[in-house]
Amino acid sequence: MTRHFLRDDDLTQAEQSAVLDLAVELKKDRFAVKPLAGPETVAVIFDKSSTRTRVSFAVGIADLGGSPLIISTANSQLGGKETATDTARVLERQVAAIVWRTFAQSGLEEMALGTTVPVINGLSDDFHPCQLLADLLTIREHRGELAGLTLTFVGDGADNMVHSYLLAGATAGMHIRIACPEGYLPKDSVVADADAIAVTTGGSIAIYTDPIEAVAGADVVVTDTWVSMGKEEEKAQRLVDLARYRVDSELMGLAKPDALFLHCLPADRGYEVTADVIDGAQSVVWDEAENRLHAQKALMVWLLEQSGR
Repeated sequence: MTRHFLRDDDLTQAEQSAVLDLAVELKKDRFAVKPLAGPETVAVIFDKSSTRTRVSFAVGIADLGGSPLIISTANSQLGGKETATDTARVLERQVAAIVWRTFAQSGLEEMALGTTVPVINGLSDDFHPCQLLADLLTIREHRGELAGLTLTFVGDGADNMVHSYLLAGATAGMHIRIACPEGYLPKDSVVADADAIAVTTGGSIAIYTDPIEAVAGADVVVTDTWVSMGKEEEKAQRLVDLARYRVDSELMGLAKPDALFLHCLPADRGYEVTADVIDGAQSVVWDEAENRLHAQKALMVWLLEQSGR
């Protein structure tokens, strides 16, 4: 059966741990395995601009012995004359896997239903699961066992990163706190899914409107841009609504003394995070950015093996 990675909860706790274990090994020896030797091609499709996703997948595919085929939907039939299903049927006869950075989660689901090769969510409006694998890898490198750690996200709770933190964090057995204004809450359905997972893993989910209460005693503090792609026209209002959710040294000081700071980047310094925090001793954002490469390589290797390729 073909395995896809469209949402963070497409992996069980044991499977998530196995992918992270493999990422650790591949980080030690980048060229240890070559499942794409040939070279086989992986299609990497972009509806949205990208730095880290583009670079990490292109380099990772090459490290695994393959060839990355970077496709812009602006220069293809996908999203225009051709459906995601039809595109997938064309690609599966020529590529080993498909990565898609897109808008609607439904498009990824449609593509996965229409193909026999693994489909990977490179980012959607609802989830960013590859980033979470990198984040969990980074936390594990610096703090060891993930289960039982408390992670607080501060900012826009309706953000795709929040949805992924809820699902991936619950899967890892972590205690996930989300601090956001009333008008920026995560989707109820995602919170419910995360709650259900947490019951089985020993984790927990909590939603706060007070960032001070949410950050107190946290092992990890995370934020993300307040103005995501496609929401630029809302910038002025968002800066007002989210002002008290900025991660500065005072807020960071409420977490544990050795707490880590994460941000998936790019960062708007001075808005969601101050420069002294993102450039400070507790920040691991550059490790986090590098770990996109290692986590995604591990994910591709694992998906190809599980799919019998």
